[in-house]
Amino acid sequence: MSLTATAKAGPRSPASTGPGPDDGRAATLRRTWRKASPYAYIAPFFTLFLAFGLFPLLYTAFVSLYRVELQTSGEMEWRGIANYTALFTDEYFWISLRNTFTIGVLSTVPQLAMALGLAHLLNYKLRGRTFIRTAILLPYATSVAAATLVFAQLFGRDFGLINYVIGLVGFDPVDWQTGTVASQIAVSTIVIWRWTGYNALIYLAGMQSIPHELYEAAEMDGASRWRQFIHVTLPGLRPTIIFTVIISTIGATQLFGEPLLFEGSISGGISHQYQTLGLYMYEQGWGFFHLGRAAAIAWVMFVLIVVLVGVNALIARRRSRKEAGR
Repeated sequence: MSLTATAKAGPRSPASTGPGPDDGRAATLRRTWRKASPYAYIAPFFTLFLAFGLFPLLYTAFVSLYRVELQTSGEMEWRGIANYTALFTDEYFWISLRNTFTIGVLSTVPQLAMALGLAHLLNYKLRGRTFIRTAILLPYATSVAAATLVFAQLFGRDFGLINYVIGLVGFDPVDWQTGTVASQIAVSTIVIWRWTGYNALIYLAGMQSIPHELYEAAEMDGASRWRQFIHVTLPGLRPTIIFTVIISTIGATQLFGEPLLFEGSISGGISHQYQTLGLYMYEQGWGFFHLGRAAAIAWVMFVLIVVLVGVNALIARRRSRKEAGR
């Protein structure tokens, strides 16, 4: 362009160099998206939670107040708290509650103790640590149906491997499916086998987060490995231990697959000797077709889990306060 043409065009106006209406709208859209994008990212989770978590929970509470039969699920008769009162007067409810507690203790305490010991061993430098860590996690990846069916064969009364070994040392065979204590030990063994490796890896991750300088200082003070475990490892693992105790408590309260498949009976044995709350709920809902009562059992289990988790958290908090005040 020539200088003459430039002079004729004149200087550009200030308005022509400033932001136009489109630029303002774009900036507004960017600010709006910047504020809304976090909610957009978490929206799928909350949508799924509302659809498959909160709504079934509230609908179960609603159904628990009605008489609903599986054959005529569209017909609902108002009962109020009658399902709950009938539940608390049922002898088999208290039997299943007791069985849930005893099987939970028999499976959780040895399971976490063994997991802690395995994690402590794997925390040292061992040959093939990666292979061992993978191997102890395989039971967790195994189908509960396959594992329970195999253990049911192992605990067979006449041809089971466990009774064969017991017979070699001079003891009489045990009826693992009929005896109350024996059947609960057998079911607990399946739970221990499946979950010990999973908890061991959780403990191992917690141990590796403990500063190595603490172990070096304890070693310089002359502490043995056992004292290092007691005074360094366990205090550092306290949050992890609380987490595994809570998760194991929830799992024990909801135990269902192992007792169902151990003998294939929804009643948990001929005398309900290992029937858990989960199995009792299934029996009421899909064995006797009482969906209203099954919903009431589900809500009792939910309240029980909340109470147990709250008690665990309260005990852990009080212990932390006592140690902080020393």
